[in-house]
Amino acid sequence: MSIKFNANEIRYIALFESMTGAMVKDCIINEENGKIIFVVKNGDMGLAIGRQGETVKKVQNAVDKGVEVVEFSEDITKFIENLIAPAKVSNVKVLQKASGETIATVTADNQNKRIAIGKNGQNIEQAKLIAKRQHNVSDIVLK
Repeated sequence: MSIKFNANEIRYIALFESMTGAMVKDCIINEENGKIIFVVKNGDMGLAIGRQGETVKKVQNAVDKGVEVVEFSEDITKFIENLIAPAKVSNVKVLQKASGETIATVTADNQNKRIAIGKNGQNIEQAKLIAKRQHNVSDIVLK
């Protein structure tokens, strides 16, 4: 499944890569929450954030929006953990249904569930969108 970027996303990716040195795999502009989510190549998280968050703060100032960075992983369970962070999960199970759908079940305690869901469910919806785009995961279920 290939991702097509619009002109704005391409501009943000170019800016982010030039400012951080990190390779971007995906970019989602969330106008509703005024933020941009970058999925960076596995191993590039340190470059993207910088010492004490300095690099990501510079990017935020340049784009005048909030910036979130998620580290990509080929391992679906690890990637979903990265998407749900900073919530701590105790278990992630990925099931492939006979219909071809992929469902991820995430187990966490109540405090971490609240973090994973976010205000008005925005964190979990964002995680579902990115998981769908990167690994074709149909749904993420919190238990």
